[in-house]
Amino acid sequence: MLAKRLFQKAAALHRHHHPPPPHNAGSCLTPEDVDFRINVHHGIPSTASILAFDPIQNLLAVGTLDGRIKLIGGDNIEGLLISPEQHAYKYLEFIHNEGSLISITIDNSIQVWNLKSRCLACSLCWESNITAFSIISSSNLMYVGDEYGVISVVKYDAENAELLHLPYHIPSVGFSVPFHQPVVGVLPQPCSSGTRQDLVLIAYQSGLIILWDVLEAQIVIVRGNKVLWLKNEVGNPSNGDLGLPRDASHELEEKEITALCWASCDGSILAVGYIDGDILFWKTSTSVPGKCQQSGLSEQVVKLQLSSAEKRLPVIVLHWWANYKSHRDSDGQLLIYGGDEIGSEEVLTVLSVEWSSGMGTIQCLSRVDLSLSGPFADVVITAGTLRSAKTASLFVLTNPGHLQIFEVADSSASESQQEKKLSVSAVDIPPVVPTINPLITVANLFCLPMDEDTSKALAEIFRIRKSSSRKKLSGGTSFPLTGGVCPHLSSDKDYRIWRVYVAGYHDGSVRIWDATYPVLSSLCVLQNEIRGTNAAISIASVSKLEFCIHTLRLAVGDECGLVRIYDLHSSKETHFHFVTETKNEVEQLAQDEGPICRAAFNIIDSQVQALKFTNSGAKLAAGYECGRIAVLDMNSFSTLFLADTVSCPISMMSVICDIVIHQVGSSYRSGSNANDQTKNLMVILTKDGAVYTIDADNGHLISSRPMRLSKDRTAVSMHVIGK
Repeated sequence: MLAKRLFQKAAALHRHHHPPPPHNAGSCLTPEDVDFRINVHHGIPSTASILAFDPIQNLLAVGTLDGRIKLIGGDNIEGLLISPEQHAYKYLEFIHNEGSLISITIDNSIQVWNLKSRCLACSLCWESNITAFSIISSSNLMYVGDEYGVISVVKYDAENAELLHLPYHIPSVGFSVPFHQPVVGVLPQPCSSGTRQDLVLIAYQSGLIILWDVLEAQIVIVRGNKVLWLKNEVGNPSNGDLGLPRDASHELEEKEITALCWASCDGSILAVGYIDGDILFWKTSTSVPGKCQQSGLSEQVVKLQLSSAEKRLPVIVLHWWANYKSHRDSDGQLLIYGGDEIGSEEVLTVLSVEWSSGMGTIQCLSRVDLSLSGPFADVVITAGTLRSAKTASLFVLTNPGHLQIFEVADSSASESQQEKKLSVSAVDIPPVVPTINPLITVANLFCLPMDEDTSKALAEIFRIRKSSSRKKLSGGTSFPLTGGVCPHLSSDKDYRIWRVYVAGYHDGSVRIWDATYPVLSSLCVLQNEIRGTNAAISIASVSKLEFCIHTLRLAVGDECGLVRIYDLHSSKETHFHFVTETKNEVEQLAQDEGPICRAAFNIIDSQVQALKFTNSGAKLAAGYECGRIAVLDMNSFSTLFLADTVSCPISMMSVICDIVIHQVGSSYRSGSNANDQTKNLMVILTKDGAVYTIDADNGHLISSRPMRLSKDRTAVSMHVIGK
């Protein structure tokens, strides 16, 4: 805000004193020139609440409560979409392989995002409250259900970038649906061999389920009647109740539907979760209608309960994927959130389910509960939806902004049914730039000069380290997200690195990224230890970083006063120097690829507050919290001098090289004189707001009286403008 006001004031003064000619009115600085926007964003926002996945492009979308959408692909590709309205999203879904993302906000605005241009393509404000949404596979058509029980069809015209509300709709009148009964689910029936492609399933809040023929505009099947014959109940598989036949009559009271999904590849079975914790499997096949009528209602529904408790949690989430080893369309795994006893641990439950012919008997072969790292937000299945997939990868989002991957694999086909188990492995998604685990303490962006040798040397490090920086899951499986287009080809021999981003952490480690393009690429990780040395070196939290663009050296200071010097370029020199106030120990280190620690200075027991390379990297100036200053020789790795010229804790330090000054009495002034001297100066800012100027060659004060702020303030930053 301060910078923006400064530019606005400067622009206003410039226009007042130098009015631009009409033909060149746009050449002056305007307030719009400093209207800063987010161009790059890494990490999961803390307000993340909803997920979407494109299985073709392998992209993950994360919607937030404040109108942002985070996109995550492969090779550290991340993007951020920001809605003009800061509203939460209640629906988020990709148009698969089309580069478009559909979002619906809580104020019922349907938005279409163009992923290529990373902008909002169009939006449509819906007049009623949207309560159900689904995109028709392999099309730009989508179903929209509302609070009045009406299903509408909307088309996205990509060529003209607009949403069209088509005249076709499915009214609730005539379905024996109570007036104003909201639609809670709309699922196009899956297409497979022998099944129709023009059927859509509609679920209403009261429990009524309808299979609708879009072409004939009529009901095909009605489910959810109050009185049903249940042939099988399936209890808690962990208690050994695996679906024993029980012929009994059950009167199902009208209860609210809270979740639903297809539980077969061909859309012949529907899994429905209810507010009381029940899960019902409904038969929706229309292939042999006469047989269904003869068999009665006992073949149409099967009940499942995760717990025998009287009071259970509502079933909030249901997902199903096929068992790749089975030849039956309805065998697979069912993911459930909810349905357990109220007060039980919050988990995601995965059941391995097998059916006999038709819906005669259901068997739950195994159950596994996935522990969550925080309050549940959302989950998507990113693999395993095809029969060829041996495992399913689940992205699980918990609050605040924590994203994990669970790999769920079924047992081998050779095992008996009694031995079949689900194996689960979980891993946190490794962030591009870790900020919490480990905790980041300091970071800097360094720009390299347009020098071929310097940028090429760092690019060579990148090529060596690239293969090890790819994200892997715990079992060595590749990271499931591979989508997105990287803006550069880092494998190109002519590739150059012009910017590096360096971060220091509380555990003493340092991470370095190539920041030439918005997509950051990891160069290396400097661990919180110096391998190969016998010296007893204690490494603390990193407090300061400095990078020399001339020598490709990195200086790392910590809160205990240790200063480490790393050579980022490859070097045959393998000597390590450990320097204290009284001695300089030299050890031989084993030659290793990549960065190597050349020296460690432990001369002052105080937090390092400032680091600056001088003389093109030949010297390093270090300022400490205690007010002392050390100048270190980077060629011999020795201490040139220590200065006690500043009595207050140092906040910042800048170095001015080769400035021409001359002495007037006991003070120095810049100017032109026969007695001119060229000096390197250190400008020191202390926390009490004093600015000292010191001779960088000997540590002497240039002026005995420091400049001070007019008011007693705590100084936190300083910048030297000019040379």
